Amino acid sequence: MAYALEMHGITKQYFGNTVLKGVDVAVRAGEIHALVGENGAGKSTLMNILFGMPVIHQTGGYEGVVRVGGEEVKIESPADAMELGIGMVHQEFMLIPGFTVAENIKLNREISRPNPISRLLGSNLERLDMEEMGKESRAALDKLGVDIDEWLPVAGLPVGYMQFVEIAREIDKHNVKALVFDEPTAVLTESEAELFLQAIKRLSELGLAILFISHRLDEVVAVADNITVIRDGEVIGRLAGEAARVDRIAEMMVGRKIERPVLPPRSVEPSDDDIILDIKDLAVNMPGERLRGFSLGVRRGEIIGLGGLAGHGKVAVANGIMGLYPSTGTVRKDGMDLPLEDPGAALRGKLAFVSEDRRGMGLLLDDSIEDNIVFTSMQIQNKFLKKRLPWPSTYVRDGAAIRAYARKAIQDLDIRCQGPGQQVRRLSGGNQQKVCLGRALALSPDVLFASEPTRGIDVGAKSLVLDLLVKFNREFGMTVVMTSSELAELRMICDRVAIIYEGRLVGILGPHDSDVDYGLMMAGGKGTGVKAG
Repeated sequence: MAYALEMHGITKQYFGNTVLKGVDVAVRAGEIHALVGENGAGKSTLMNILFGMPVIHQTGGYEGVVRVGGEEVKIESPADAMELGIGMVHQEFMLIPGFTVAENIKLNREISRPNPISRLLGSNLERLDMEEMGKESRAALDKLGVDIDEWLPVAGLPVGYMQFVEIAREIDKHNVKALVFDEPTAVLTESEAELFLQAIKRLSELGLAILFISHRLDEVVAVADNITVIRDGEVIGRLAGEAARVDRIAEMMVGRKIERPVLPPRSVEPSDDDIILDIKDLAVNMPGERLRGFSLGVRRGEIIGLGGLAGHGKVAVANGIMGLYPSTGTVRKDGMDLPLEDPGAALRGKLAFVSEDRRGMGLLLDDSIEDNIVFTSMQIQNKFLKKRLPWPSTYVRDGAAIRAYARKAIQDLDIRCQGPGQQVRRLSGGNQQKVCLGRALALSPDVLFASEPTRGIDVGAKSLVLDLLVKFNREFGMTVVMTSSELAELRMICDRVAIIYEGRLVGILGPHDSDVDYGLMMAGGKGTGVKAG
């Protein structure tokens, strides 16, 4: 069977730094080919070349050959890629919030029908055939097995549903020959990801070439026919899907065996007699993640996980307590009421938040690493300021203190960068997440809310982020509330895992409780051996 898509000898330099070194990737029609590697390994650059992104041509182009259907091609723009039948679902959303699901799916491929005026004055005056656009959008969504109303506005949809809309838009293209999925399941729960994986298997059976980029190695092993592993811009190995193992792939990706974090002992174990955060009847009106009557006592010094399916409310807990969405109920910290819908009060109450949306909410992308790390503590706690004049409120930035603190944070958190002044936008996803953690740490919080802290980062960076959360907990005594769609991660570092279903707490499990109990509880049941810790 012929190759549908080939990239041979791909080499790329940025300002004298070689980021791709003779990379070869070839995908046959009907094949699911996985491309894996740590953040910064070169996957995104390779995909930018394939899709003709301007950043490639604005920085001197590349060396090597790209073939589609056996013919050498020059892809100068995304339009060229689409014309050749290459579709791509990017890691970052490219949706218009004010449009409906169907309008986003059919964007730039709208269906119109003539009318008396258009017949006289030209096709530009044809009316959109909304009925037909809705039917075709519905068909694309059905291929994914996703029950989303095609006429809902995209604004306010859960993040996971937005990803399905992105995928449906590519599936809807009639001339598509090859589909590239860049971390398509990074924002999906396990159940949503399973539906997606079933969908791409069906697409491959129809003869489409699938290039699948994912940090979820269990998914790679489950669906890939072949796997290419790249590290530091080079192909370091290829594996047949049926012979691949997660631990072997992970080891190839990072050049070392990935170990589970070792959890050091505590001097004092968390206890129900010492509750640092008492949540009672919390209701949060967060689009797609509504919480209803949620109650939980968080023990001082513990790491507690919040798990559950997408859209059932787990993400709303931290967002509500931190004052980002309308909320009711009672939240008491150390016996004192915390005002809701007031982010400043939450921060002054020594709560900190690492958002699930690091690029949209967590970071000042165009600012430096050092400014990102100190910004919130400057605003809330007047840290890193010095008096310029003897009168009150005449403070200015203490540049030397900021730079010194940022350098230490970079070292302590292993932020891989060019220095404190580097623009955050230029960092890999894993290093961006470390900057978010650095900002939270600068506040010296008593309680840290970490929402999906490993979303969209590679397996090596995930391990480092989890290690950092354990370090914050053990060395600084910080109470950590971790929200995650990855149950394995919650069970790896958490003392307890609270499962949320349909906006309510259904129970609390320990990390060693059975898979059966976790499965039942995720579906709204009580499980067979449920306990409170």
